[in-house]
Amino acid sequence: MFGLGPFEMVVIGVIAVLLFGSNLPEVARKFGGSYREFRRGLNDVQQQFKTAEREAKNAFLGDETASTVMGDDDEEEPSGPVAPKFKPPA
Repeated sequence: MFGLGPFEMVVIGVIAVLLFGSNLPEVARKFGGSYREFRRGLNDVQQQFKTAEREAKNAFLGDETASTVMGDDDEEEPSGPVAPKFKPPA
């Protein structure tokens, strides 16, 4: 995890306990909430970029068929593998 060995993680844990003591669960909860809020904001920005890209492609194509070509999905999932599945010989 992050290139840290077990000894480094123990040292970080001991320092966290010394600094925060009994407040450690509360600090961890606040950190988790901040991280969750950051991820939500990042997802919103990514969604705005996807929407802007879709609108730019629609404007570039210049007709109404662009929405059917691009699809109306918010999430564009990559398609699965296009090669056929391997079937062992009988």
